[in-house]
Amino acid sequence: MPSRVPEVIDALVQLARTEPAYEAGEDGTGGVVVADGPQVTEDAAPDWLVIGFDGDPNGDFESAQTIGGWSDLGGGREEEFTVTVAAISNRGDADTVAARGRVYEIAARVEAWLMADPSLGLPGLEAFVGGTRLVQDQTEDGASVRLLLSVAGRGFTRR
Repeated sequence: MPSRVPEVIDALVQLARTEPAYEAGEDGTGGVVVADGPQVTEDAAPDWLVIGFDGDPNGDFESAQTIGGWSDLGGGREEEFTVTVAAISNRGDADTVAARGRVYEIAARVEAWLMADPSLGLPGLEAFVGGTRLVQDQTEDGASVRLLLSVAGRGFTRR
């Protein structure tokens, strides 16, 4: 069964990995680590953009959802999709306000890409930020905030 989801995830990862706003400053701070799905890493970077994972290591690891639509006589079909993207900021202090502000800065770039090109450079596709969920926590390591974006849209597939 063909799906546009792999293409959408790949396009989002590529945009994120080339985003100048995510690069670390000359002092090595301020960067955003971009991850394609869940990662096994000891990287203690405070700021992340994770595409295809909600960032919850105790969750269900769902990456995307699709709903099939109508088919045409040529064998193509319409597919509605939602891809989970998580902007994450972990701080070594209890400053939830700063962590919350940071996740919204990280997420703003994703929305900017989609507003600039809703097709993500992929023919027969349109995408947008369909909704968000904010998760805030205080741990023994400090404030931890995740902003979950639902990158939603539709595309047409061919056999």
